[in-house]
Amino acid sequence: MSRARVLVMNSALGPLDYRVPAGMQVEPGSIVVAPLGPRQLAGVVWEADRMPSDAEVGDNRLRNLIAVADAPPIPEPVRRLIEWTANYYLSPPAAVLAMTLRTSAAFEGAPTIVEYRATGLVPDRLTPQRAQALERIGDRQGLVRELATVADVSEGVIRGLCKIGAIEAVTVDTDSPFPLPDPHFGPPDLSADQADVASILRQSVGAGAFQPFLLDGVTGSGKTEVYFEAVAAALAAGKQTLVLLPEIALTEPFLTRFAQRFGCEPIAWHSGLRTSQRRRAWRAIARGEAMVTVGARSALFLPYPKLGLIVVDEAHETSFKQEEGVHYHARDVAVMRGKFEQCTVVLASATPAIETRHQVELGRYEELKLPGRFGAAEMPDIEAIDLIAEPPERGRWLAPRLVLAIDAALERKEQSLLFLNRRGYAPLTLCRHCGHRFQCPNCTAWMVEHRLIRRLSCHHCGHTYPTPEICPECEEEDSLVACGPGVERIADEVAALWPDARTAIVTSDTLWSPAKAAEFVQRMEHHDIDIVVGTQLVTKGYHFPNLTVVGVVDADLGLDGGDLRAAERTFQQIMQVSGRAGRGVKPGHVYIQTHAPDAQVMQALVSGDSAAFYAAETEARREAGAPPYGRYAAIIVSSEDKAAAEETARLIGRTAPRVDEMHVYGPAPAPMAMLRGRHRFRLLVHARRAFDVQDMIREWLGALEWSAKVRVAVDVDPYSFL
Repeated sequence: MSRARVLVMNSALGPLDYRVPAGMQVEPGSIVVAPLGPRQLAGVVWEADRMPSDAEVGDNRLRNLIAVADAPPIPEPVRRLIEWTANYYLSPPAAVLAMTLRTSAAFEGAPTIVEYRATGLVPDRLTPQRAQALERIGDRQGLVRELATVADVSEGVIRGLCKIGAIEAVTVDTDSPFPLPDPHFGPPDLSADQADVASILRQSVGAGAFQPFLLDGVTGSGKTEVYFEAVAAALAAGKQTLVLLPEIALTEPFLTRFAQRFGCEPIAWHSGLRTSQRRRAWRAIARGEAMVTVGARSALFLPYPKLGLIVVDEAHETSFKQEEGVHYHARDVAVMRGKFEQCTVVLASATPAIETRHQVELGRYEELKLPGRFGAAEMPDIEAIDLIAEPPERGRWLAPRLVLAIDAALERKEQSLLFLNRRGYAPLTLCRHCGHRFQCPNCTAWMVEHRLIRRLSCHHCGHTYPTPEICPECEEEDSLVACGPGVERIADEVAALWPDARTAIVTSDTLWSPAKAAEFVQRMEHHDIDIVVGTQLVTKGYHFPNLTVVGVVDADLGLDGGDLRAAERTFQQIMQVSGRAGRGVKPGHVYIQTHAPDAQVMQALVSGDSAAFYAAETEARREAGAPPYGRYAAIIVSSEDKAAAEETARLIGRTAPRVDEMHVYGPAPAPMAMLRGRHRFRLLVHARRAFDVQDMIREWLGALEWSAKVRVAVDVDPYSFL
């Protein structure tokens, strides 16, 4: 190639053409360094026919590429995935490419160090110390101080042996190979149902063709052990596997289970890794040496050259939807990557999303069911507590029946879990004297009191300040009142009711890393905790056989806000947290505190009739033309200048296309009207399922111009309506 089209790492630019200097070898997918003005940018060589350039430039005006990275080219299926993601989610291709080249590992060779080893030469002048050193070092290789420690001699002895040639220096790569998982290391004892499903997955992986599965199993049915058999089949075939988890906190427990099955841990990919760890992992993945990777949604875009299996665990989780930058949904993009890679995709869930169930009905996904829990474990009994008929004591949040259940669990030396999806101590602090409410200066949101760290915090932008002693409005002392409960307030009530019980608060504030999650799991398994008070972080993935009582403190919390998925999300969340109870031989009991026990979602939870609930929810979506039977796209206009944002939003609204297949609602101030100091307006596009809404929006917005201080973002298939 004498000329190359390069997608550079700048989202404001399209692909650019460069001259390939004599002697430089590039191909589609090559990672290169290209000049742009006075700067140097990374980029990837692309097929010219797949990535049209905005302006053709003659050969005589092209600038030379500077270098080719010492890294494997980005594979063709990854390039096709980048194109599809950019097109579907209306994002710049460079922004999607940035998720593939998320680390400088693509451009930097692995660092090297100098180690030393014996050459086999026996020196003429062999002192006792030198003889001891050569004998004990043997075939070992290491740093001077390491060899001196092994030989029990001074470093001077080792350096002397180097000078006379008995020990030589060797330059080695610091990125040592990762251990390879063994598919035969710890084969599981599967039930008949598990064995049948595992056999289907193994055959699919062996066939080497695109096939998406919904692995639908109740909580505790052993879905992980089943898809581990598909991982074993991929390993046996020499193929790579990617397992996506919804939360970084789940990574450490997963690594332990994986090591028990395969003899070593998989490669982890998440935001908690150090730069050196990310570099080592990225290069091993790109070279095809990393056989199994487990990670957060960003791991989906890494350049696996021989991918044979993708697993999306807890596939219903909304955290798989990226809310900033490229607004992709990892569950759906995983299926598309499987299509481009021609490999098996497994979506594992105890409460599959309606969109996934719809794909099963259309015959696009094959459903595999695990209807019962593994072994002797049974599903827990679920009861609703009517907070109107059985209210908690004044000033408390736990109803008497739930308190008695925890009393009994403590007497039996069993563990309990109280679930409330609200961090902090209280969601609102106000002055009882003048009514002043503490609001974030950057967002349309109340400041949340965190009593453990004695600060008020905004959960949207992170703004914090110390909890004041007096009201800033009326300067009255001792007038501030905490309104409503958060997990810290529930923990205070637990401490008052059961002062001798060992309690743990589990939220993203306390389990901010895999190591913290591993510590929590260890304490639970060693029964160092009697009562857990936690948010949605404890609703999935954990297996604690001695946990028998679960209390949902405020089951109505997720039903507020008018979200089209509110009932479905509440059902999924409570079913998941209920699934933490009774996972061993001891029976489990779940108590759901609600002000609306007759609501459809509460009735479905108590009766266990999920089929009827999903049927009613699905029919309501069908009648409304809501996903999966229709399509939504949100257009979010934001600026630090409110007038500029509103003007642009009105411009977009005025110029909306008038077509029968699509309706545009708004603009209107977003429910979160200010976020991180930016004023926000929203428009909602509602279209028929078959309508090409992306092309319409692309053409519509592409014809408009607005102020540089205004940001316009498009969220295709939105999950957040704030």
